[in-house]
Amino acid sequence: MALFPAFAGAAEPGEPPTGSSEGSRKELDWLSNPSFSTEDALLLHQRTAEAVNLSPEKSPLIRTTSRSELSEESDTDESLKQSSKKRKKKKKKHHHYKRAKKKTKGDSSNSESDLDTKYIKDKITGSGRNNEKEAAANPDKKTPNLTSSRLLWLDDIQAFTAETFRIDKKPDPANWAYKSLYRGDIARYKRRGESCLGIDAKKQCITWDSSASKRKQLQRRPERYFTKNNVKMLNTDGILVCSKSSSSDPAAFVPVFQMEAEDPSDTTEVNPLGIYDPSTTVWLQGNGSKSTEPVNAQQAVQEPVINMNSILMTKVEEHNKKVRENPRDINAWMEFVSFQDELMRGPSPYASKGEQEVRRKSLKLILEKKLAILERAIESNPSNVDLKLARLKICAEFWEPPALIKEWQKLIFLHPNNPELWKKYLLFCQSQFTTFSVSKINSLYGKCLTTLAAVQDGSMVSHPLLPGTEEAMLAIFIQQCHFLRQAGHSEKAVSLFQALIDFTFFKPDSVKDLPTRGQVEFFEPFWDSGEPRIGEKGARGWKAWMHQQEKGGWIALKPDDDDDDEEIDEDQEIKDKTLPKWHIWLDVEYSREARHWLPWRPDKTKKEMEEDCEDPERQVLFDDLGPSLIQLSNPDLQRQLLYSFLQFLGVPCTSKLFPSNLYIAMDENNIFESVLSDEKPLTSVEFPLSGFNSIGHMDTMLRGRHHIGHYKEGEEFIQNVFHVLFLLFSGKEKSNLSICWLQYEISKVVQCLQAKKKKKLKAQGRKSKKLAKNLLKAPDNRNHLSLWKLYAYLEWLLGNIDDARKVFDTALCTAGTEGLKSPQICSLSLLYAQLEVELLESIEGTVMSRAVHILTKLAESGPYVPYSGQVLAVNVLKARKTYEHALQDYLSKPPVSDQVGDANQLVNLVGCYALFQYLTVGIDAAVLIYAQTSEKLEALGPQKCENTGENFGIRNFSTALEAVTLLHTNLLRFHMKISVYPLNPLREALTEALKRYPSNRSLWRSYIHIQRKSHSASKARRFFDGVTRSTNSLEPWLFAIQAEQMRKKLIENVQRADVGEIHSTIPETGLTNRIVALFEHAVQSENGTHCPLLWRMYLNFLTSLGKKEKSRGLFYKALQNCPWAKVLYMDAVEYFPDHLQETLDLMTEKELRVRVPVEELDLLLEV
Repeated sequence: MALFPAFAGAAEPGEPPTGSSEGSRKELDWLSNPSFSTEDALLLHQRTAEAVNLSPEKSPLIRTTSRSELSEESDTDESLKQSSKKRKKKKKKHHHYKRAKKKTKGDSSNSESDLDTKYIKDKITGSGRNNEKEAAANPDKKTPNLTSSRLLWLDDIQAFTAETFRIDKKPDPANWAYKSLYRGDIARYKRRGESCLGIDAKKQCITWDSSASKRKQLQRRPERYFTKNNVKMLNTDGILVCSKSSSSDPAAFVPVFQMEAEDPSDTTEVNPLGIYDPSTTVWLQGNGSKSTEPVNAQQAVQEPVINMNSILMTKVEEHNKKVRENPRDINAWMEFVSFQDELMRGPSPYASKGEQEVRRKSLKLILEKKLAILERAIESNPSNVDLKLARLKICAEFWEPPALIKEWQKLIFLHPNNPELWKKYLLFCQSQFTTFSVSKINSLYGKCLTTLAAVQDGSMVSHPLLPGTEEAMLAIFIQQCHFLRQAGHSEKAVSLFQALIDFTFFKPDSVKDLPTRGQVEFFEPFWDSGEPRIGEKGARGWKAWMHQQEKGGWIALKPDDDDDDEEIDEDQEIKDKTLPKWHIWLDVEYSREARHWLPWRPDKTKKEMEEDCEDPERQVLFDDLGPSLIQLSNPDLQRQLLYSFLQFLGVPCTSKLFPSNLYIAMDENNIFESVLSDEKPLTSVEFPLSGFNSIGHMDTMLRGRHHIGHYKEGEEFIQNVFHVLFLLFSGKEKSNLSICWLQYEISKVVQCLQAKKKKKLKAQGRKSKKLAKNLLKAPDNRNHLSLWKLYAYLEWLLGNIDDARKVFDTALCTAGTEGLKSPQICSLSLLYAQLEVELLESIEGTVMSRAVHILTKLAESGPYVPYSGQVLAVNVLKARKTYEHALQDYLSKPPVSDQVGDANQLVNLVGCYALFQYLTVGIDAAVLIYAQTSEKLEALGPQKCENTGENFGIRNFSTALEAVTLLHTNLLRFHMKISVYPLNPLREALTEALKRYPSNRSLWRSYIHIQRKSHSASKARRFFDGVTRSTNSLEPWLFAIQAEQMRKKLIENVQRADVGEIHSTIPETGLTNRIVALFEHAVQSENGTHCPLLWRMYLNFLTSLGKKEKSRGLFYKALQNCPWAKVLYMDAVEYFPDHLQETLDLMTEKELRVRVPVEELDLLLEV
């Protein structure tokens, strides 16, 4: 008997020997035990058999079985089988899920061993049953062969006469308790293949269990693409298919060698068609792959790694060489720092094979390497600010705020004359939630401006004055005013503007030679004297007050009898006490914000004292604004200050805020509103005020703007400001101020039109027309065509089209005969023609329209004649030639000194010519003119079309090219509205323009307007992604989010519509997740981190999804970046009304302005 009975070469008695052939023995040599002797085993077997045959009656198990005994045995067997079957069924039910789970894990060893044991058991039970049947059929026959059907182990035989083996039918309870066999009883080898053993030796294979580590590797699930190993593999460079070394040889490639079949005759059985390659044929034959193949594969994998390592090593050496040879080269140091990111993406060129796999790419490791490089750079360049700023930016990742603030203070102490450094320091301190408070930051702004003013005066001798300091000081001052407005301290912000305007424009001659601090000391008595300031009735300024003081005494003002205060009693502030407490708080807070934004001052005519003020916060002390007063000697900056103040009050001036504080001051969700853009694309009004809450307006995202303009007190304040400014200026500047005032009135009319408030529109229309007529009556403004244009446009908006035409005709008749040479006549005629074109319902028969008549008369350069109903064809031809020559002459002439008027003239000329061609020839002719002009302007470069000054028209454009593009897109939109035209030309024009001007909101509004009609959003998404990567502007992010939200709203509307199964055609496709991802990327961008508007939009979106907990977490995350924005807290009160007290406590702690404390609200509710 062999060591493994199942594989025994000798046959059982009574059967022919199967192992007689030598070939089969050789094939089973791997199963033989060299220490085992076959003769000894056979001899032992014979002796045992003889002993059994000689004494059958002594053996209890080997005996003649009668029928009764067999029946008894079968009964007991059946009862045992039934009980075991029941137990097995229960066990199967209980462990079925666990087995399935184990199988899915791919534990091949367990499954195969189970199959083997089942197979052996089946064989044994089968042979046992056969023997029982033979015994039942031949009861007299002895059954000595029972011994040979059982497994016999030589180690168990102690003596020949003893019991050779026994059958134990008692189950082992340990198998039930431990759910598996004892691991020592399970064979360590595993069979490969399903054929019967011994039949085909070629298909037999047995593998031995490997070590535990390999077994664990087998049980691992396949890794996804985002795991560390796969990311590492993706970041490595691929194998080059074309060799870069021999560029001259076009056929240079990596050759692919094919192995020829050694013996083609052998392949016919497995490869009868000859379609398999040699390696597949070898595998089908059952032969293993050659040992060289894995080595080659391993080499192929290692080649790109070695390749990449050598490239990285070379780059490291190059960077080290650069900074070693030129330690003063700041750009080289910065490139070396940014190179660390690229270096960490691939495997380290200095690590060994084992370290490469173990090495983890830690963010802290990268930051520490960058920090070490920057410290080396600062040692070589101790006075460079950029390196120190880069170091602080990296330190912010793992330093605590107090330590970081100390480092910033050291840096500011070393460079107190650097205004750009001050701006970054202020933004850093302003956005630190843990150390933030309004009073701290306000005093920091004062310290900054005081220091820079000392540098400007020359009183700080240690540091020189840097270029651009004065402009930066004004930018910091405006940023401080917006900071106070956003924090709710609007009285302080208005007082700052009032003080600086008085300090700049009404300065007495006697103090002009003093340094800034000395002038401020003289200014303080005037401020505390209680005399009227800018915007208040009877304001005459600091200069007049000083002059009167020197003479002696001051003129007492007479009390104004007509002054009717529009104050509302506190008990009337709450209109409905049944509303929730948080709702009432928001209403009262908003009401007081809108009415009490002016600083409170005691009225001497009413004998009021400072103690009479109910809210002490409404009083502004000189200590709060004295440190922030600066000197502005540049006239352009002085005008910038005025227009910034007007814009701050809500007057839509064309002066834009400084880019440094543009995004942190954005907090209103009106940049997506296209004012009359959809109905009237040609003349849609674009005011650069969008995105900023004007003073007195602090609305939540859901409630929107409550009222238009200001209340009576605020409107009077703005009126007084304009009256004072009119005294300061004359001529062109005075006319520009008049334009701003009239634009403010038009903006209120437009808001009434949008809100569809007819009563308010009538009242506002009367006021606006009265103001326009009063302005035109002034001697300086009678011939000012820009004012006439605005007045006619106002009449047109109010629906008085005939009156508007009369105004336009009157203005053109009195304008003179300059025609195309006058920018103002061109602008007036263009607006008139555009308004007339928008009344057309189709493009047919437009040659005889009023618009063509206007444009033809403009080209004739003669006296204007009102429209009589027909246009001569000859005049149309003459006008076309005139326009063509005028445009060619303009584009070919050299640039002139007045670049502002030059750019305006070009824009108006191109607009008139294109509109003329559109009406007389068609849309293609108009598009051709725009294309030719844009091409010329691009070729001429920025020196020709750059607009360096301020353009005080309805619109303000940074370049003529941008303005021409806007006219182009507006015309295409109008044409698509009234006739059938493909969308592609408009889309291409917008994409090209937006790549060049990514911060133009009008273009973005047009783009998302046309994209919302498209079912496929992939093009727009790719475009948004490309623009956001190429620019730092925040507008692409904002409009990308808005476009996705509009798409989501459209899909929700379709899905909710009761029109059957239409919703299945437009799936949601993860739009929510896409929008959240866009928000996350946007708030991580440089400009988006501290933009309150972006955080408000994100918070509003999450709340609209019903995710209260996430929204609350996001609110606190927003406060970490924008702790000064009061609108965020007010949004939180609306979204989380249960936490009203907690939110108000937080506002009080950070010193934000809370006009209605909860205690006062409770008292008001009790009344």
